[in-house]
Amino acid sequence: MSESRTIRVGALTRVEGEGALHVSLNNNVIDRVELNIYEPPRFFEAFLRGRPLEDVPDLTARICGICPVAYQMSSACAIEAALEIEIPNEIHQLRKLLYCGEWIESHCLHMHLLQAPDFFGYSSGLELGKHFPDEVKRGLRLKKIGNQILEVLGGRSVHPVNVCIGGFYRTPVPDELQNLIPELEWGLQAAIETTHWISGFDFPDFVRDYDLISISNSSDYPWFGVTMASSKGESFDVKEYEQVICEYQVPHSTALQAQKIESRTSCLFGPLARINHSRDNFHPNARKLADRVNIQWPCNNPFQSILARGLEVVHAFEEALEICRNYQRPSESRIPYQPRAGVGMAATEAPRGTLYHRYEIDDAGLIQHATIIPPTSQNQKQIENDLRDYLPPLLSMEDKQVALECERLIRSYDPCISCATHFLKLSIERVDKTKPQ
Repeated sequence: MSESRTIRVGALTRVEGEGALHVSLNNNVIDRVELNIYEPPRFFEAFLRGRPLEDVPDLTARICGICPVAYQMSSACAIEAALEIEIPNEIHQLRKLLYCGEWIESHCLHMHLLQAPDFFGYSSGLELGKHFPDEVKRGLRLKKIGNQILEVLGGRSVHPVNVCIGGFYRTPVPDELQNLIPELEWGLQAAIETTHWISGFDFPDFVRDYDLISISNSSDYPWFGVTMASSKGESFDVKEYEQVICEYQVPHSTALQAQKIESRTSCLFGPLARINHSRDNFHPNARKLADRVNIQWPCNNPFQSILARGLEVVHAFEEALEICRNYQRPSESRIPYQPRAGVGMAATEAPRGTLYHRYEIDDAGLIQHATIIPPTSQNQKQIENDLRDYLPPLLSMEDKQVALECERLIRSYDPCISCATHFLKLSIERVDKTKPQ
């Protein structure tokens, strides 16, 4: 008797954006797993063409309301590479501080309101808050501190407006950063407590053989950098990104997927990749905590990415404190430049993984071509592969439970579907092919 079974998850809950999941089985054997991103294409790369290069950081920031800084930083760094602008360390440190704010607010949102409820069987962060009110309140205060950093450096907490090519339109006076220190000190201890709490979660035993890819630096945790590390290959320069990683269209999604060109295999980007490559570059408290929490290194369990995010929040608070305590206002807020023709590439580490930008500029300083490869689209093929291996033991469950387990795995990636272009209500079709239709 041959039986076909189709699992459809029509709208994924507790992620940023909209999409679906389609799974086909034949005699309880996985036939297809498709992550359907069905939102309309957003055409950011197309409408950047012909715009002045100065517009790019603000326009690309609108790609995402959760991680606008990542888009501003990757776009600014890529254009600066094309114009051969050297950013002084004082400006670089402020950009790193701005990125700290984004990692803190994004990670804390995901950890407390999106993924943590899964470990207790709760349907939402609101339900989690009824049972763990102190932990959720602590998480929201942590997120607020991240937003405060964005407001001081970026001018506002959503879609900051102070980043420009060459630096910032305005740098903060010392008192503005000094005033952040008391909350940052509280936040560091609260982040350590939060990570200890998360380390006690019951993580599914699901270890994968990932090709982990992230920026890797010799002495600094990867926010910015020019060297990409792979756990299954040699390191490569960011200028070679599109010779190593390629995007391609799949019929079931409006978002592009990505894979390694030579091996045609999927990759994992994000906090697990960064920590596996660079945890030795953590600040002391984060490094000590990484050795003490309930996680084995190297870690290849996607469900434990929530713990990796907690460790990165601890590191971000330590980094922010060091920058604020040592801050001296630069004499200039940005480096002057003259437009000229050129091509520039850059990658920075968004909360969800590596974000790559490439721009071609003409002599008048107008954008001729833009390529933006966000981390969520780069992770989509890996998500499908994970689901293909995660599903078989679940197939004896009720349809509703299968859907919940699929959502749980997908949410561990913290996908920002809207960044990828934009995602579970479940229906299952069972067809007995031996019966006449």
